Amino acid sequence: MLLLDETIHFCTDTAEVWQLVGRILFVFKIVIPILLMIFGMLDLGKAVVGAKDDEIKKALKQLMFRAIAAVVVFLIPTLIAFIFTIVDSFTEVKNDYNVCAECISSPSKCNTSGKNEGKVK
Repeated sequence: MLLLDETIHFCTDTAEVWQLVGRILFVFKIVIPILLMIFGMLDLGKAVVGAKDDEIKKALKQLMFRAIAAVVVFLIPTLIAFIFTIVDSFTEVKNDYNVCAECISSPSKCNTSGKNEGKVK
């Protein structure tokens, strides 16, 4: 089976790609929740200025959903990491996975040289 072959290190070989993905995710994790909260507050402000109870309730409900969506943006990487740890055959590729995880979670610490196979700086 190719996954068990010690000469194949997918994450180590593609570390630059994972580093780029990590940088993009870092920006999204900051920008998306801020935008969601700003738009929610703007909608709520418009509803309050309009002084209609139905619009205020609708805006509050939208703000709640946007706040939940902002929190979910932060929880997705943690959820994915948890799923990988509960997969039984995960231990066979754990070192290579750690390279991907490090490049995505901390792009500045990612070793893109391809050396130290299965390890990060």
